[in-house]
Amino acid sequence: MIDDYNFALCLTHDVDRPYKTFHAPLYAIRDRDPEHLRSLLPGTNSFWTFDRIMELEDDLGVRSAFYFLSEQRLWDRPPSEWLTKDGWRLFAGRYSLDDRRIRSLIRELDAGGWEVGLHGSYESPTDRERLAAEKRAVERVLGESIRGGRQHYLRLSVPETWSHHRAIGLDYDCSPGSAERYGFEHGYGIKRPFDDSFVVFPLTLMELALPNVETDLEGAWRECEQLLAEAVDNEAVMTVLWHPRFFSELDFPNYAELYRRLIERARELGGWVGPPGEYYERLDHPRPSITPRHPG
Repeated sequence: MIDDYNFALCLTHDVDRPYKTFHAPLYAIRDRDPEHLRSLLPGTNSFWTFDRIMELEDDLGVRSAFYFLSEQRLWDRPPSEWLTKDGWRLFAGRYSLDDRRIRSLIRELDAGGWEVGLHGSYESPTDRERLAAEKRAVERVLGESIRGGRQHYLRLSVPETWSHHRAIGLDYDCSPGSAERYGFEHGYGIKRPFDDSFVVFPLTLMELALPNVETDLEGAWRECEQLLAEAVDNEAVMTVLWHPRFFSELDFPNYAELYRRLIERARELGGWVGPPGEYYERLDHPRPSITPRHPG
């Protein structure tokens, strides 16, 4: 554990779908609430929650990491996928890093002290060149190098993906974890798969995995409290993922409140709270081995 903190809580956000497009009619039917359709009107997109997240974290005196995706959109895919379930699930509603609003957001986050990183695309885990191109795309917008990120849908080929991450200049990855389970399944600390300065932060909790958040906030909060208590007892590094759209009270009630409580309680328990990149900088890393030269 670093410094005098009892444990660490690393805050992350995967930026998947910042625009509520085809979701709007689906949610309207699901909830029998036409209010969802307002997101189809200009200036009323409920998935664009970044100001809300920044205000919340600024109020609590913390920062987090936002991982941006350089993914193909549905019409960039073969026409045979346009009407398939997987085509819509994986590629519909994606954004472009050429979007002026996205570019402005990335720069605003960086200027405010938030970390910007890479959300490796669905087909990138075994494709070093694709990962390198996606990293460059984010860095062109940001104007500086990025430190790490997480793979889309937590897709990994171990240790191949990490080898690619290290080769393209990333310092860490936050991908190992589950969208269905939560807990310290991968241990309580960071991992060094190559025994060097490349670090893996296992994912402890994705908001999707929590039970009945929208209908039973206190029950979900008890699960979070238990995770925090376990982190304290084991001086753990606990990493959480809250997708930006889950800060929309219309679409996902109670998730923003749960996130606030996590941070407040972590601070009360003596935890360090911040983005993985900042935690990485605080670590003591192994020095690279130097092979001695032979005379002559």
